[in-house]
Amino acid sequence: MDWNELLQPDLILEGSILHLTPDVLQQYQIKGLILDVDETLVPIKATAASYELQQWVANTREVAEMWLVSNNLSDARIGSIARSLNLPYICGAVKPSRRKLRQALAAMNLPVAQVAMVGDRFFTDVLAGNRLGMFTILVEPFVTPGEVVRSSPIRNFEVLLSQAMGVSLSAKNKYLDK
Repeated sequence: MDWNELLQPDLILEGSILHLTPDVLQQYQIKGLILDVDETLVPIKATAASYELQQWVANTREVAEMWLVSNNLSDARIGSIARSLNLPYICGAVKPSRRKLRQALAAMNLPVAQVAMVGDRFFTDVLAGNRLGMFTILVEPFVTPGEVVRSSPIRNFEVLLSQAMGVSLSAKNKYLDK
């Protein structure tokens, strides 16, 4: 598999994770989700989930099992977010390493083809998921409503580098939530 295939998400969601509906998961036969935390679910400094995210988890739980897998080393912070969502978690994942993703997959006891890796970064989330043969979903970074949208130099560099390597921002499949 070449780099542009490893970095190419299966689905690019236009909007935050809150736009990933049970209907979309069922359309792609996804029964499990491994979720990145920072800027995928919550802003980088948040210590708990928003009410909207809690509602999203409650709705999504009806069709998919979920695990949080974060590169963040703060067990106190990631654990607090996981508890606010009532979800199991792993921190210090060192994505794109596959080791911690395999732990979450094993705990879900689902075929890898039925589990999606969901995140906001090409070189950690998408790369790790694709290396395991998972369905990969790229979401826009989560920002708090009313907060000035800030530029992420690392993510912007990843997007530019990915495009230079031949990755399409239209993905293998594109879902627009209208």
